[in-house]
Amino acid sequence: MSEYQAHPTAIIDDGARIGNDTRVWHWVHICGGAVIGERCSFGQNVFVGNDVIIGNNVKVQNNVSIYDSVTLEDDVFCGPSMVFTNVHNPRSHVSRKSEYRRTIVRHGASIGANATIVCGHTIGEFAFIGAGAVVTRDVPAHAIMVGTPARRLGWMCRCGERLDDSIGEHACAACGLEYEIGGNHCTLL
Repeated sequence: MSEYQAHPTAIIDDGARIGNDTRVWHWVHICGGAVIGERCSFGQNVFVGNDVIIGNNVKVQNNVSIYDSVTLEDDVFCGPSMVFTNVHNPRSHVSRKSEYRRTIVRHGASIGANATIVCGHTIGEFAFIGAGAVVTRDVPAHAIMVGTPARRLGWMCRCGERLDDSIGEHACAACGLEYEIGGNHCTLL
């Protein structure tokens, strides 16, 4: 049996699978089909849908809704009030539940406050989505994305420091990890 902590105001539907040492705070609703790893944290007023998979050590800040067809891998950070969508062309009068597009946020990626992730895209490992950005396409690993629509501003180390973005091999000034940077990729060596 899993041992997690949930505030008395949290609603956790029968069937939800929640890993050890996960913390569920005020007014969170986790649907019965959700699968959540260990050591996660869900801030106030978070919603987690049925067809959602969340890895270990994921941090979801206040006022985030994680709708069906979203996968968050290990060590993902979701900033306050950021938004996931799951329908590409919603209409109130047209049911499109069979048309949800899967969104995947890869290991170690961070999504800033008030950012929007349009459904059907993959956010690469250790990518950094700036506050307020609107992601409308796949994001490469380690990319720093800003603006509306989001565009690549540079590259980020897995430790969270910006890298030299000129083409070639570079070491992170903060932690020393080495990367090869090309036109549209950043690869850990």
